[in-house]
Amino acid sequence: MAATIIDGKEIAAKKKVEIAQEVQKLKGLGVTPGLAVILVGNNHASRTYVTNKEKTCQDLGMHSVLIELPETTSQEELLTKIEELNGDPAIHGILVQLPLPKHIDETRVIESISPFKDVDGFHPINIGRMMTGQDAFLPCTPYGIMVLLEETGINVAGKHVVVVGRSNIVGKPVGQLFLNQHATVTYCHSRTKDLKFHTSQADIIVAAVGIANFIKADHIKEGAIVIDVGINRNDAGKLCGDVAFDEVSEKAGYITPVPKGVGPMTITMLMYNTLKSAKNTLQL
Repeated sequence: MAATIIDGKEIAAKKKVEIAQEVQKLKGLGVTPGLAVILVGNNHASRTYVTNKEKTCQDLGMHSVLIELPETTSQEELLTKIEELNGDPAIHGILVQLPLPKHIDETRVIESISPFKDVDGFHPINIGRMMTGQDAFLPCTPYGIMVLLEETGINVAGKHVVVVGRSNIVGKPVGQLFLNQHATVTYCHSRTKDLKFHTSQADIIVAAVGIANFIKADHIKEGAIVIDVGINRNDAGKLCGDVAFDEVSEKAGYITPVPKGVGPMTITMLMYNTLKSAKNTLQL
């Protein structure tokens, strides 16, 4: 029996309507949520992401600022620009598009963003608050995954979640969010022995390894919920995830496709975090 498709595009569209309504309410109180995106250099993929973020801001009625800096921008110049935005009351969210040129320390840059405007959810203060179950700006892709499951009516409490991948952007934080909602979490990675032993026990699998079609049908148990975070190109140049969709979807209970699965939720939750930051200024 084929799996139920978790339609991220549809759920993201629903969430955007809710966000747009909230934005209009804030505007009535004299506050327009503002997002500043800094792009250093001319990475083609980064430029595409940034353009999508800017368009989404405009569609939702938010204030959007794009700051484009040349590849040769020094670390100090970038930090100075971030400090200006930290002090700008019209800007509620600051996002520095990664990756940065090699001469710039990403950690230093992330830590320079005010944790109150860190709508990417990468600042150590927000990560620490997330780890301890406090209110925080949550990393957008992991947060999007949790919203997908919630909107699909899946209660994760008590379920065994296996996260394949341990990146700071997805793997580690998504496991913590599951823990915060009372799931049991196993992390697997490149040095895990007998990966199938672990994944075949999972009620929910989150595949975030960055390898095309890595998770096969024999990795999962019948009826498992499969969340595919990967964005890859297969040998034919076609967009695909970390999960071999055709074969896994015949065995899984629920599955996210690539594209139109997790991807649309990432920008949506970025917008949600920006809205939340703006509301915080009014203590709403």
